[in-house]
Amino acid sequence: MASRAVWKGQLRLSLVSIPVEIHSATKSGARVSFRQIHGPSGKPVRYEKTVAGIGPVKKEDILKGFEYGDDEYLLLQPEEIDAIKLETKKTLELVQFVGATEIPPLYFDKPYYVVPTDDLAEDAYRVVRDALRQSEKIGLGQLTMRGKEHLCALKPCGDGLLLETLHYADEIREADPLFSGIEDDPADKELLSVAMELIDRKTDAFNAAAFEDRYDAGLRDLIERKRRSKSTPRAKTGGDRPGGSDEGNVIDLMSALKQSLDRDKSDSRTKSTNKRTPSKRGSSSKKSA
Repeated sequence: MASRAVWKGQLRLSLVSIPVEIHSATKSGARVSFRQIHGPSGKPVRYEKTVAGIGPVKKEDILKGFEYGDDEYLLLQPEEIDAIKLETKKTLELVQFVGATEIPPLYFDKPYYVVPTDDLAEDAYRVVRDALRQSEKIGLGQLTMRGKEHLCALKPCGDGLLLETLHYADEIREADPLFSGIEDDPADKELLSVAMELIDRKTDAFNAAAFEDRYDAGLRDLIERKRRSKSTPRAKTGGDRPGGSDEGNVIDLMSALKQSLDRDKSDSRTKSTNKRTPSKRGSSSKKSA
């Protein structure tokens, strides 16, 4: 199945605008998932919105509630929330650059591939990619997608560019309360030497394909064995699917691996970046937003 772009717009560096598409870099259905089935009837389990003492309620009667005290909520109308949703801007502007290792890995959220939309955009696209690669920098900007504004990091990835959404500062939990009880004394030198030797022996280039999700593999093996067995109970739902969203019916068994940032120390070559970029202004401005 061909990848579908989740965002289309302009990647902007100063006066240069490059038409690009953004595609998700992870596959949501790569792991085994299940649907809950009622054993005696063989029909899918439905989830109804219910209220204690009232029973099932209509979707249009449900409001968003923000808890501001003990069991006290501010009720917000859907139109009030929709009114403050950001208009989807079609521009991702790189407003700052940082060293390739300056962003702690815990800030990274979800990866996306960024690709040029046509041959005309490729020239300027390669200039930005190579400038980031040679300067060992990461570009920062904000992107509006589905009504929300995301902090983004842009960096080279193979022949292209990788965009990763970042957590905002107030989303990161402070580590000090968790680490404060750990003694600050240095480790035993002899034990440290043994640990370092073990690390050296097991050091190798990163290769994600060398690791297997043994739980997922075990599930697939179990499912295949059960499929071949005639004694395995089966159910045919007959298209009896619950209305509305299927959220809650699917149980994710494993979350996607998040890439860690492991690059060489940053090199200050910002001047080189600024010299290269304006040279493509003429060819790129035709596609300017």
